[in-house]
Amino acid sequence: MAVPSAEPLGDFVRIHDPDRFLAAMFAPAGRRGDLFALYAFNFEVARVREIVSDAMIGQLRLQWWRDALDEVALGRPPRQHEVVLPLAQAIARHDLPMAMFERLLDARELDLDDQPPPDLAALRRYLDGTSGTLIELALRVLGVEAGAGAAVAHAAGVGFGLAGILRALPFHAGADRHYLPADLMARHGVERSALAAGRGGPALAALSAEIADHARRHLDEARRLSRDLPRGAVAALLPATVARGWLKDLAKNGHDPFAPVAPRPLSRLAAVTLAGLRGRP
Repeated sequence: MAVPSAEPLGDFVRIHDPDRFLAAMFAPAGRRGDLFALYAFNFEVARVREIVSDAMIGQLRLQWWRDALDEVALGRPPRQHEVVLPLAQAIARHDLPMAMFERLLDARELDLDDQPPPDLAALRRYLDGTSGTLIELALRVLGVEAGAGAAVAHAAGVGFGLAGILRALPFHAGADRHYLPADLMARHGVERSALAAGRGGPALAALSAEIADHARRHLDEARRLSRDLPRGAVAALLPATVARGWLKDLAKNGHDPFAPVAPRPLSRLAAVTLAGLRGRP
């Protein structure tokens, strides 16, 4: 099912980040373009590690984005780039704080380090800086006042991120990138070599179940906190509803991240997202 968008970046986000694309389609029409700009920016910086050959080149790419955003903050004409231009307009329309973009870029530097986070607390900080910051920016676009959405963005971002780490584990392991906390891997007896070889087993299932439980707790907290937000702002949190679906699929597969999962067509994602809008994420 193709869901076209009249917004310039809509199709870009639909292709590269369909979960957030569908969430944005439930936002007020006048705000969707600015959400697409945020999500396109997030995709661009999130994929840096995938397209560079070493960490230094990745740092240069992230610095390019820092420089581009600095120019926007100084009121200079934005760079002629398909994402920078609409992002600059979104920043101006909603007075989005540059410090939040800096925080997201700082967190993305950790993608360039192939060592796993030392513990769950470090992983949560990374996910709060990436996914949590993005959700808080989206809430600003949807009219949530400064500070009012910080707690729910943190809970939703960490929950969504933990579920996403498990979902993307086969891809990350194949690229020798590791986000599972080192202390949990040691406690459960999960070896990096086994992950690289695509081997599951009881140890990895137990570790995955523990992380999935933390993800559900954060998503439950986000659901509780979201009831205090304006209904029109809930679209920023709808990806959390999709993350619940990932966790259900994982549980059905015995918490084996390497078990094949049938891709969800956009029609099914749309139905899940709509259900989240009705019941809050």
